Amino acid sequence: MYSNMDDFYNFWEPLHLFAEGYGFKTWELSPTFALRSWAYILFHYLPAHLGKVLGGGDKRVMFFGVRIFLAMTSGLAEAAFYRAVVDNISMRAGRYLFFMLVFSSGMWNSTAAFLPSSFAMYATMLAYSFCMKPSSLSDNRRTFAATLLFATGAIVGWPFALALSFPFVFEELFVFSGDRVLPEEKFAWMSKRWFRMATSVLAAALIFIPVIGVDSLAYGNLEIVPWNIIRYNIFGGEERGPNLYGTSPWTFYFSNLVLNFNILVPLALLSFPALVITYNVDRRRLGYTPPSSSNSSPFTILALRLAPFYLWLLILTIQPHKEERFMFPSYPLLCFNAAMTVYLMRGWLEVAFIKVTKSPYQASRTTMFRNFTFSIIVGTIVISLARIVALYKYYHAPMGVAFNFQMHELPRLLNDTGLLPVYPANLPEDEQPSIDLTAIQEFNLTLCYGKEWHRFPGHFLVPNGVQVGFIKSEFDGLLPGHFALPPNDQPGFNDLNLEEPSHHVPIEQCDYLVDLDFPKNPVSSKLEPRYAQDSATWERVYCEDFLDTRHSMLLTRVLWFPGKAWSRNNQFGDYCILKNKASVAEKEAKVTRRYSDNPLY
Repeated sequence: MYSNMDDFYNFWEPLHLFAEGYGFKTWELSPTFALRSWAYILFHYLPAHLGKVLGGGDKRVMFFGVRIFLAMTSGLAEAAFYRAVVDNISMRAGRYLFFMLVFSSGMWNSTAAFLPSSFAMYATMLAYSFCMKPSSLSDNRRTFAATLLFATGAIVGWPFALALSFPFVFEELFVFSGDRVLPEEKFAWMSKRWFRMATSVLAAALIFIPVIGVDSLAYGNLEIVPWNIIRYNIFGGEERGPNLYGTSPWTFYFSNLVLNFNILVPLALLSFPALVITYNVDRRRLGYTPPSSSNSSPFTILALRLAPFYLWLLILTIQPHKEERFMFPSYPLLCFNAAMTVYLMRGWLEVAFIKVTKSPYQASRTTMFRNFTFSIIVGTIVISLARIVALYKYYHAPMGVAFNFQMHELPRLLNDTGLLPVYPANLPEDEQPSIDLTAIQEFNLTLCYGKEWHRFPGHFLVPNGVQVGFIKSEFDGLLPGHFALPPNDQPGFNDLNLEEPSHHVPIEQCDYLVDLDFPKNPVSSKLEPRYAQDSATWERVYCEDFLDTRHSMLLTRVLWFPGKAWSRNNQFGDYCILKNKASVAEKEAKVTRRYSDNPLY
């Protein structure tokens, strides 16, 4: 309900097209480029339609219906992942993982986001819920299920997430894991493992058939979207590719992960060294068995479970273009690595305590070890909750403004012009009917975004009958256009991020404008004047605080704690929806005259 993270243009808008028949279109959705899978988008139509039925056609209910569906899907995947760790590694490690998954702000951001990387995260969690069990020739279900889930995450979601399966594939092909193999049986064993892996891959590849079918039908050509994504991002050439949209230093993901997972990040990065230390000081922790040419060490198996997070972090760090959502598929694995580090560190403390006291009995009675792990878990929970509240309080204004526009400003327009039905004043709140905004189309309103175009919360949060447009700002890249009726594909889309003037509307056409103003630290230019200060033209309908990161202290802007002593280190701007006084007044008068002259009114 309160998360801010989403890609509204690439996924919510095409879903809105199916639900309501219109929406914004990005260049990635143009048949010329075909970089977004319609199969993935259509997968979310059912919860949207269910929300429409239950909500009486209210698009806001559709929006949150999809988010609830995504959160439930993630919750089920997290439960399976947690259960697998408890059953195959340790109940304590599973318990630590449980609290890390539930309370971390990174998971809060990613679980309900309508993004292919979030879908890949669900699939990765489910795949590793099978992978936690050691591979064995007696368990074909593990191999097939994990392969199918990895393939689903890559084909339906995000193809690059397939890299997270590499340690699993390596284990399947080369590591004894759960099998005990005599030297003379090794070739036959490996042949069976390779054959099983090959057949699982071929079976999982069948997922391509419906995905390619849906995408090709939607685009009007044979399209393999996963390959299109790989081709554009890796083989696009110097003039194209993701670097057009910005590059970041190698430290980006480390900083971003600390924001989302705080102390869990160094714990996750220490999981490999912690495993090495445990091998030397607490070998029985994992049920150590002597090295043998016919079986695998539990330390080797656990190392393969810890490897995917390191691999993913390495791959993304060396890429110049970086985004927070790219890390989503590895978030549960980060929590797993951190949980294992805490579990292994507790073992060191127990070994050290027994060595000093010479008393295993005292070790079983002391609360020192429990207090150690408890302090880590509580510490990360407190910091994570402070981060979650900060994200809501500091950056939720774009959705809050959209809510006020639908729930207050538009009903006011209908009420002032006599188009809002009059209900008995004494009706209990639970019996009051929802406000029908259908008549708002009579006003032919246009809601505009300028420099705040990238924070537009999507058409699901803007009632039907209100057009949305973009005015020219300092941004000189390619803005989204509008979907045209098939089979036409409107011109103006390119993969070079070149500006398309036809995607702008003149400011004179705007009845309402969403804009951000910083009264204490004003910033303006010819293309981005301070509209909120132009009281002769614009009236502030509703404003919410929005953090001014440039003039706020680092610690207080990334976390929220109650009290003025904390908040006084931050400065805020006004995130407002503004009303064009003359334009709206003229339309109000016009609608009033039209219906007052109608004898049937």
